[in-house]
Amino acid sequence: MIELAAVAKVYGTGHAAVHALRGIDLLITQGEFVAVMGPSGSGKSTCMNILGCLDTPTSGVYQFQALDVGTLTRNQRALFRRHYLGFVFQGYNLLSRTSALENVELPLLYRNVPSGERRRRAREALEAVGLGGWESHTPAELSGGQQQRVAIARAIVTDPAVLFADEPTGNLDSAMSQEIMTLLSTLNKERGITIILVTHEADMAAFAGRVIHFRDGRIESDGPKEGAV
Repeated sequence: MIELAAVAKVYGTGHAAVHALRGIDLLITQGEFVAVMGPSGSGKSTCMNILGCLDTPTSGVYQFQALDVGTLTRNQRALFRRHYLGFVFQGYNLLSRTSALENVELPLLYRNVPSGERRRRAREALEAVGLGGWESHTPAELSGGQQQRVAIARAIVTDPAVLFADEPTGNLDSAMSQEIMTLLSTLNKERGITIILVTHEADMAAFAGRVIHFRDGRIESDGPKEGAV
């Protein structure tokens, strides 16, 4: 599904150049649950930004289902994100004065999906994350864990091929973190959504079937996680 070949990213020029990625190769197949780890400055966030079409490589090739992503224009990359990718962040990024249902509807609104279908699909997504009956609640009326569930519902309502989860449990306590990771694992197993998780926490990475460690702009290790949940 995803292939990076000799991908490098350099910020700045000359003596001020920062080599964030140093010619990495990476292959992710459909239906995988992959955790990406590494210290600050290791290149993991740069790699995820490139995979999520939020940034472009300086050199190398990024292919997504045989599409050369590097050939896309800025507008085409935006369309690509809208139709193929879903995102969940540490901050829930919900509209504060908008109901859970309306927050989940937003990606469908950008796709010009008719209102009736938008509401039906948004309700189904909220049901899938265990928030059936909470449709009319605003973020202020929800716990942190519930807000992250709304964010996950918003990310999956478009049936993305890949879900990027960037530190999704960073603002949650340990019990709620386990609930969110169990939910992501269920979505991966039952819906076949490819999930790429960025995390600093080994116990969160344990939910993935594969863990990739970055260091100094390179992939330090890549393999199955022993004892994956």
